[in-house]
Amino acid sequence: MRRTIVGIAVSLVFLFLALRGQDFEAVWSALKRAEYWYVIPALALYFSGVWVRSVRWSLLLQSARRVHWADLFPVVVIGYMANNVLPLRAGEFVRAYALSTRAGVRKTAALTTIAVERLFDGLTMLAFMLVASLSVALTSPLRHLAVVAGLLFVPLLVGLAIVSNRRVREPLLARTLPRLPAHLRERAERMAHSIVLGLSILQRRRELFAVAATSIAAWLFEALTYAVVAQAFDLQLSMLVILLTTAVANLATLIPSSPGYIGPFEAGVLLVLVGVVGISRELALSYALVLHAVLYLPVTLWGLLFWWRESLSWRELRRSSVEEAAS
Repeated sequence: MRRTIVGIAVSLVFLFLALRGQDFEAVWSALKRAEYWYVIPALALYFSGVWVRSVRWSLLLQSARRVHWADLFPVVVIGYMANNVLPLRAGEFVRAYALSTRAGVRKTAALTTIAVERLFDGLTMLAFMLVASLSVALTSPLRHLAVVAGLLFVPLLVGLAIVSNRRVREPLLARTLPRLPAHLRERAERMAHSIVLGLSILQRRRELFAVAATSIAAWLFEALTYAVVAQAFDLQLSMLVILLTTAVANLATLIPSSPGYIGPFEAGVLLVLVGVVGISRELALSYALVLHAVLYLPVTLWGLLFWWRESLSWRELRRSSVEEAAS
């Protein structure tokens, strides 16, 4: 509860920063002038990216269980829905629960693959920023953000790659597990096995390249979504600016906030469009609000529909989480 309150407080701070000094009549005027038919191709591009993410997840899950991307697509959408309505990125745990229910994959293994997936997402956002910086002058806050992202994601990748290496992992487990009490040792061994399955992709170069390629493809589809929505406001943005906006807005959502990342997302968009491009705050905010709605509402509604179709239960989710921790 305390973390939820903190998240809401953080969102309010970022909303204040995004709304401060705005001429709301100009914001409303920009919203009225927008050509909303662009939302249709934007959604087609966005859900194409979700499909690519489903393909990527099927690659990551190969060691734990082979699951076709078509079976993963509803689970990915459910996870997005849960992240939009629940605090603290609980959608990742909901996604692991939904996959366990649908395909029988142990939740620890599923969560490990999701962690690897998020790592590749972060590295892709960092790559977008670096590519954009070749011709777009980054402001001081954006340079600091790139440094923080690099210090966060690159060491994580190296660390997970080291842990996934059998020559490092097995001696470490051999020294650690026997020291645990007997009633904890078996549980720790099962958990370690599930984590190893989730990380095994890091030791297979061909599949690792495929995961990296699908990560880039998925985010390019999302960047194209940003570009199409920009056309609704007659914003003539270069593709490099679009890549930068995509990266900064999504890295901003890593900050703990309210469900749906309300506040940090808008502030991230304004940080690029106002701070780098020089677009008026009112036009940039109008674009950010519509873009956020495009990314939020359809996938949330579709996720709720999938949740109902799969006969999933919030009560069962809580119960299974307790059982997983105890097993």
